Amino acid sequence: MNNRLQLSRHIFLALALVSTFALAGIEEPSSVAQARVQSRYEVTVQNGVPFKMRDGVSLVADIYRPNAEGKFPVLLERTPYNRKGESGMAYELAAHGYVVVLQDTRGRYDSGGEFYPFRDESQDGYDTVEWAARLNYADGKVGMFGGSYVGATQMLAAMARPSHLIAIFPYLTASEYYDGWTYQSGVLMQWFTSSWTSILAVDTLRRRADEISHPKDWVAQLPVENYPVLSVPLPSDLAPYFHDWVEHERSDAYWQRWRVSDHYREMNVMGLHGGGWHDLFLKGSIKNYLGLRTEATTPEARAGQRLIIGPWAHAPTSSEGKVGDVVFGKSAVLDMTGTVLKWFDYALKGVQNEYASASPVRIFVMGDNVWRDEQEFPLARTRYTKYYLHASRGANGVVGDGELNITAPKAERADHFDYDPKNPVPTIGGRLCCGVAVPPGPFDQRPNEARPDVLIFSTPPLERDLEVTGFVSVDVYASTSAKDTDFTALLADVDPSGYARFLTDGVVRARYRNSTEHPEEIIPGQVYKYTIDLWATSNVFKAGHRIRLYLSSSNFPRFNRNSNTGESILGSSRLLTARQTIYHDSKYPSALNLPVIPR
Repeated sequence: MNNRLQLSRHIFLALALVSTFALAGIEEPSSVAQARVQSRYEVTVQNGVPFKMRDGVSLVADIYRPNAEGKFPVLLERTPYNRKGESGMAYELAAHGYVVVLQDTRGRYDSGGEFYPFRDESQDGYDTVEWAARLNYADGKVGMFGGSYVGATQMLAAMARPSHLIAIFPYLTASEYYDGWTYQSGVLMQWFTSSWTSILAVDTLRRRADEISHPKDWVAQLPVENYPVLSVPLPSDLAPYFHDWVEHERSDAYWQRWRVSDHYREMNVMGLHGGGWHDLFLKGSIKNYLGLRTEATTPEARAGQRLIIGPWAHAPTSSEGKVGDVVFGKSAVLDMTGTVLKWFDYALKGVQNEYASASPVRIFVMGDNVWRDEQEFPLARTRYTKYYLHASRGANGVVGDGELNITAPKAERADHFDYDPKNPVPTIGGRLCCGVAVPPGPFDQRPNEARPDVLIFSTPPLERDLEVTGFVSVDVYASTSAKDTDFTALLADVDPSGYARFLTDGVVRARYRNSTEHPEEIIPGQVYKYTIDLWATSNVFKAGHRIRLYLSSSNFPRFNRNSNTGESILGSSRLLTARQTIYHDSKYPSALNLPVIPR
């Protein structure tokens, strides 16, 4: 049993070697300190500072502050990924005139209590913000920053409305923790939820191991080889929340208590919202910006929202700007520390920098690979255009004749394929996290093109550049032989060599086609309209390139496989093959909906 314990710890520790920057999808350049101006303050550090939450549980923080007279704004990061991993950035921020508080969230690393994602972050965030604002060297203004779950700690704290929280910088994070974090259109985001839970379980396992480490009590045990640790089984409750997520596959009351998007009108914070076109939380990043821009409590808070979206995925960006297997250029690399400083210099110190005068939206336009400022998102000049699906012989695989164009269909035969959940379409890149086993970002989709269960619809080579920026969706008219099933869609940019670069994807579960709160059964063989939300992108399809749409019923392990039985996810293991029919004719005009930007 000791070998099993050691092996499990090694596996979990290997998975845990992911910093907040890696989870956030943005690389902090190693030369950032040298590249920026000389530090203005010497820095004093207090390690392991405890503070009791309202229920008596002590959370632990490190405090970095200027070694100087006076009071300074506070920058707070609450992380489940070990506060010590951010010491370099904390030094740099403190040297520029901030009190930086790095705190382990409840039940993580040195903090007390039990960790359960999202559950305690509102009240713990509120209590920590108000405590930090009262520090002797703090001026009463608090900002929060960080990505991924660290972004969630900000949004949940803002939901509790601490009076001293002035501004936030949540990047690559969600607006709720059902849709866009754990599920997408009713489908479990299986790779992310499983791999992220494994990372979280590392520290939980370490804490449990520490609890049973009492060597003085072991030495009296006879025979010697039977010392107690060998008889201790691995804990079975390392992540009880994962079971709860699977059990609550609907958007029910379990999830609603943490639905940030229900509380925008109660929030009074300025926000810089960072998103990535290839990030699995992109939908939430955009939604947080739009929600606070229109609903925040005060005009100042509404006017104080900013949005920046790069080509980033939920993994590091190389110094050359490589995401996935695509190099977008050095301008695609975000100077994280510099961005934090500029944003909070504006929001907390009143510095009239680019955030005071620039446009509220800044997006990276792929294809052209340039940054562009905009006044809104989606863009007011968008021309929403339907690209209809067509096929004569059939669109199955690369040998098919599936086409996309703006001509509405007339009389056309339907397309068919068999979806076998025992042989699902494999995920190739895209919006993923965590680990290297299934890497995120834009990758070539051609390995899936020979499959008969993948329908392919493409435009002819474009005669001129075509920009697509904004929200993308697909309307699919389909029937199935099953009691329930999924339909998936993926959009790609195909260059003249045939390389099919991932842009965006989506899924819909049939029983959740109209609502993720109230499932509706389907009748096998009956035609239904399914709208597949592909979230958003910004890409210029260059002249000579093709727009390509893939339709299927699986994208695994990104999404969990639909068993086609109509059973709930929890406890389900039966798998049935479904016969799928996709219609594209005058009665059922299936179409890709693209936000085309005039150029």
